[in-house]
Amino acid sequence: MTSAAKPHKRVRGEIEALPSGSYRVRVYAGLDPLTKKRHYLTEVVPAGPKAAKQAEKVRTRLLSEVDDQRSARTNATVSQLLDRHLDVLKIEDTTRNGYERLIRLHIRPVLGSLSIGRVNGETVDSFYAQLRSCRARCGGRTSFDHRTAVEHECDDRCGPHQCRPLGEASLRQIHNILNGAFSRAVKWRWIGINPMKQAQPPTLPTPDPQPPTPAQAARIAAEAWKDPDWGMFVWLAMTTGARRGELCALRWNRIDFAAGVLNIRSSIAQTSGRTWEKDTKTHQRRRIVLDAQTLALLRAYLQHCAERAAALGAELRDDAFVFSPEPDGSVWPKPDSATQRYTRMCARLGWDMHLHQLRHYSATELIAAGVDIRTVAGRLGHGGGGATTLRVYSAWVAEADQRAANSLATRMPELPAQIIVDPDSPTSAPAGADESDHPYQRIAADLRAAIRCGALDDGDPLPTVKQLAARYGVSVATAHRAVSTLTESGEVVASRGRRAAVRRTQPAN
Repeated sequence: MTSAAKPHKRVRGEIEALPSGSYRVRVYAGLDPLTKKRHYLTEVVPAGPKAAKQAEKVRTRLLSEVDDQRSARTNATVSQLLDRHLDVLKIEDTTRNGYERLIRLHIRPVLGSLSIGRVNGETVDSFYAQLRSCRARCGGRTSFDHRTAVEHECDDRCGPHQCRPLGEASLRQIHNILNGAFSRAVKWRWIGINPMKQAQPPTLPTPDPQPPTPAQAARIAAEAWKDPDWGMFVWLAMTTGARRGELCALRWNRIDFAAGVLNIRSSIAQTSGRTWEKDTKTHQRRRIVLDAQTLALLRAYLQHCAERAAALGAELRDDAFVFSPEPDGSVWPKPDSATQRYTRMCARLGWDMHLHQLRHYSATELIAAGVDIRTVAGRLGHGGGGATTLRVYSAWVAEADQRAANSLATRMPELPAQIIVDPDSPTSAPAGADESDHPYQRIAADLRAAIRCGALDDGDPLPTVKQLAARYGVSVATAHRAVSTLTESGEVVASRGRRAAVRRTQPAN
């Protein structure tokens, strides 16, 4: 009687002896999610007396990587991963164009052809080191840089190559792009681990705004006011700290002359020659209180625009753009044109400056005047601290915002002699808080102003009494009394165990 045959145990992976004496190890790793073909991990063990044993160890290691999902399940390259990543990434067009430029100039030439399974922390760190040495990755070789790749006559723009390291801010963006792409590859199970976690991320650059000094601002304003349209644009950039795209999107019906408030609702974006209107950078609508002098200038400028349109047989509509190349204000200006004009103007004055520095000027002058930092953030529309933090601690301090506008107005440079403003022009602006009032009355007034200007909408919760006490430097009892004042007037609803909230004027959906 013969014994039953033992079942044959299937061996995973294969080891093939090559004519050279080396061994090729191949392990099945599943279907490639990109090509839908069978994917194998392959490694060659050099010939030697212990090559067979070493090949068996390699087979065991590769099998372990497959079982633990630490190996790449695809032969896709970094370029293919980036293409798929950008296809599903939801970002603004301007941000996408910036990403595509960094990928085209820096990532694809070095990492693009590598398989994603071959990328590790050492590879990425070496890549960053090259860019820190020279953005052209010259490797120390001498070369000659031409101003264009087409046939041309060389001029002073052509010359010996000079190494220019890539800035830390750009390196940080490259790191974020790669980290996002490889994180998505892990979620798709293309790879088991994100190699960017093994690399040293570039450090965040230290902010260095370098705004113009008050003396420089005075010369800039005087130069700009030689053209009323350009002077008004530069003046608003100084006083409001608005971004260039926000000023280009400004319409006349978004300026409330009675309340003395400028409403920022949208922005103009530009890529090459294409422009379009979009949300603001932080997707927030904000209200900026204007000082009396700026309001008077805007009134005079509105009259100037209306008269110019009438002289050309056009009509200036209420929703016309404040700054427009057309007399009827029907077309928005190009942000790049404003940037280039400002740079050229400053170059004539002997300075190397850019338009965004006027935003820094507004911020630094407000801070120098003693304005609360959160109020400054509210005027500029900064979203770094989070939308909720900015809204609760800055945007609703309407009276502090009014004091900010007046403080900045006192520090603005004097207008040139040819700019005449009618001092009797009727201008109404919210009045500042009476500092002689009791602290709880000032807190209640700020909250009431936030409700009226829309920073606190129907049903929105108020800051807690502890937050109000800390914010205003008063006792909890004083903050509680301020909330009680609004509750008694019917503007706020409060109940035991729940935070006080703005009373709804309309039924909730």
